[in-house]
Order: sequence, then C-alpha cells, then structure tokens
Amino acid sequence: MESMTVKAPSISDEQLLQSFLQGNEKSFQDLMHRYREPILSFVYRFVGDYDDAIDIAQETFIRLYRFGHTFQGEVKFSTWLYTIAANLARTELKRYRRRHGTLLKNVFAKGDDSDSWDIPDEQYRPDERVDSTHISQAVQKALMKVSSSYREMVVMRDIQQLTYEEIAQITGTEMGTVKSRINRGRLQLQEQLRDLYNEVFGIDEEQQ
Repeated sequence: MESMTVKAPSISDEQLLQSFLQGNEKSFQDLMHRYREPILSFVYRFVGDYDDAIDIAQETFIRLYRFGHTFQGEVKFSTWLYTIAANLARTELKRYRRRHGTLLKNVFAKGDDSDSWDIPDEQYRPDERVDSTHISQAVQKALMKVSSSYREMVVMRDIQQLTYEEIAQITGTEMGTVKSRINRGRLQLQEQLRDLYNEVFGIDEEQQ
C-alpha cells in the first residue's frame, strides 16, 4: 500500500512558508513540490474522481498562496494544509469541478512557467500510478462504498499514515471519535474487500 508520509526535510515546512511570506517565490514552489502528491493522493482517495481531486488540490495550493499569512503555528504546517484540502473536499467539491482548470501561474501573474501547477507529469496521476493493479482498483471501489465520514479518516490513517492526533486536529473531532470512526470504516472496508483487506493494509486486531 502506498505511503504518502512526507520525509523530514533539512528545511522545515514552517521555515519555507516564512521564506515565501518574505517574498521568496521559490519557497512556495518547494512547499508545493513537497506536498502536491500527498494532497492529491488524499483527495483522490477520498472523492474517488481524478478531475475533482485535481481541482480541489489546485484550490488548496491557491489558498496556501493567498492565505499563508494566516498560519499561526498552533498545529504543524502539514496538518494545516490537510485541513484546507479536507474542508474543500468535504464541503465545496461540486463548486470546483472543472471550474478551476487554470494553472497556478495565472494566480501568481508572474508569467513564469516554473510557477505553474505542472501536474501533467504521469508520476503525479494517482488514478493511473496508484490504480495500476487489481488490488488498488478494488481498494478504491471499496473505499467509495464506505460512509464518507469514515472513509476520510481511514484514508488519512491507513493510506496517508497520519497520526490519530493529526486526524483529530484536521477534522476537528475528539480523539475517541476518530478512533471509533476509523474502526467502523475499517469494518465497512473489510466487509467490501474481505480477504484482500489484511493483504492490502496489514492491519491486525491489536492495531485496531
């Protein structure tokens, strides 16, 4: 199963954001390159449609560009960014379907191709890269049959490998509720996948 956990960098996310806020456009590019694949993968696994996922992922980074100054450091930068993506996926999905096809360079108004979203590279197409096997296709189909409030947290925990604390912060949910919903989501997913579940996630009863 793919893991979208971001490796610890030499320069922290918070340092890059501060550099960007001080006028260094490259620092924004570094943040986008660091998180575009994890964010796009999360949204795709949650909403189940590539076009919707790319719209929402684009809008996530547009909001980072416009509102990065509102980050207060009360949570990790990654948690803050996932919160934006999750909120968009949860409440504004239909608004963004095929309405934000412009590249980020149009937001930046710099005319520099390096500022574009640059998503056509096939390595960033989760519908093709991730779903190239029968198992991954089965997982995605099964995920879409899981209740959305459970599916969101199962994706965060079992695919994105976020901690329970991070998930609680992103969703604004109590820790006990997070664990309960993940377990219920796993049960729903397990019912859909049956024998494939342990093979895909490697989850045993002790971990639940």
